[in-house]
Amino acid sequence: MTTQLPLRLHHYGWTVDDQEANRQFYEEVIGLPLIATWTEIESINGTEYALCHTFYGLADGSALAFFQLADPRAQQQFHTEINPTPMRHIALKVEQETQDAIRERLTEAGYTEPGTFVVDHGYCVSLYTVDPNGLHLEFTVDHPDVERINAERLRTAHADLARWLGGDHSSNNPWRAGAN
Repeated sequence: MTTQLPLRLHHYGWTVDDQEANRQFYEEVIGLPLIATWTEIESINGTEYALCHTFYGLADGSALAFFQLADPRAQQQFHTEINPTPMRHIALKVEQETQDAIRERLTEAGYTEPGTFVVDHGYCVSLYTVDPNGLHLEFTVDHPDVERINAERLRTAHADLARWLGGDHSSNNPWRAGAN
């Protein structure tokens, strides 16, 4: 039996405290269009909540989605608490000119280092930033030879994981600058 994979990301949901500040960041700074706003009464665990659910579109039809509840006490109940860490993030694939334009708009809007920075991972170059809600974002440009790189990582994925779990924590990324 063949396993069916999901077709694509539909949306990634996050709770926000200020829909307008969020709209300004995603639409005006990042450049994602606001494609839908749903204002609803939602029943969650038997309690009704008034909420606003906004969607910002990506080129493949997927979206980033953000919730805000009308009642401040309910908002706190569903607030997305995170420890600030770049390990918990959304990574979006972009072309170089898109990454450059986002970086320019971030700079113009006052988002600078240390919160906004670029890392060359070898297999991709990533622009990182943090949105007004504490959500870490990564805008990634793939290496020109990404198909060959991905094929190699697919071929060795299980062996690489077994090696790492066995205690060998050496790098398997020869594309990164300074790699051994």
